[in-house]
Amino acid sequence: MADKINLVDEITGHRRMRRNRKADWTRRLVRETSLSVDDLIWPIFLVPGSGIVEPVAAMPGVNRMSVDKAVEAAREAADLGIPALATFPNEAMELRDVTGSYSLSSDNLINQATRAIKAAVPGIGLITDVALDPFTSHGHDGILRDGEIVNDETVEAIARAAVIQADSGADIIAPSDMMDGRIGAIRRALDAAGHHQVGIMSYATKFASAFYGPYREAINTGGLLKGDKKTYYLDPANGTEAVRDAALDVEEGADMLMVKPGLPYLDICWRIKEAFGLPVFAYQVSGEYTQIKAAAMNGWIDGERAMLETLLCFKRAGCDGILTYFAPEVARILARG
Repeated sequence: MADKINLVDEITGHRRMRRNRKADWTRRLVRETSLSVDDLIWPIFLVPGSGIVEPVAAMPGVNRMSVDKAVEAAREAADLGIPALATFPNEAMELRDVTGSYSLSSDNLINQATRAIKAAVPGIGLITDVALDPFTSHGHDGILRDGEIVNDETVEAIARAAVIQADSGADIIAPSDMMDGRIGAIRRALDAAGHHQVGIMSYATKFASAFYGPYREAINTGGLLKGDKKTYYLDPANGTEAVRDAALDVEEGADMLMVKPGLPYLDICWRIKEAFGLPVFAYQVSGEYTQIKAAAMNGWIDGERAMLETLLCFKRAGCDGILTYFAPEVARILARG
């Protein structure tokens, strides 16, 4: 046995990778990547009314909330140390139309929630989306004309919506529509309105993914969608095109870049971080969340470990932070140490 061990040492040059793995303290000492509460952005869903906390059936543990309850969630997030929330509305059907015109109302759910949260919890960051899908009767992210999502008219509308959201107190505008030229148009509109300090987190690489289904249930657009979104979302097969898309957003003035979905596109996270050096965020989307929750509820995986592992993988892939529905759960775990 001694001869065999000596032979192994001779072959490996006395290098034993397992020495640094032998105990918890050594593993912690040499750990290359870490996850903290500062890495978390919590997406929340809004509904009209008051006193409403309504479970999303396809997303166990996630609720739609009226604005007053969203304020309570914001206080909870602040107490947990979560830096920011991202808000998404489930607007009443009678307020949706072909052009998504209610996105331009200062009284839509996004703007109501922004004002209320900023009044109650001024120190928390608010990230708002200007895509039109929560406001259109057809479920698309842009204006539909003769079977086509028209680019420039949509860009004009979302740039106007971005100014209204900034007027309401949004800290970061995060356009998820994937229209060409939107970042530059939003930046010019914000600056012209005096919102020079409002940032833009571009959904720089948003893919035509199968992982969005539960989200569409949460904002009630799944049953509305006419056709699909492949004419403006990225093809999952195209990594180089994704980097080119991100490059255009950088040129147009994006302050931060996002990859959506997250886990299936870790290579894109890495490529974008290496290419541009801007802060990069991944959106761990509803389908990713639900897979983990469903498997854990069935006893097929350790849900807590899987959740934390996926978030750590985003950090290892170069992400500066993650939008995740797990945010409050993770924050509590991290607080335990």
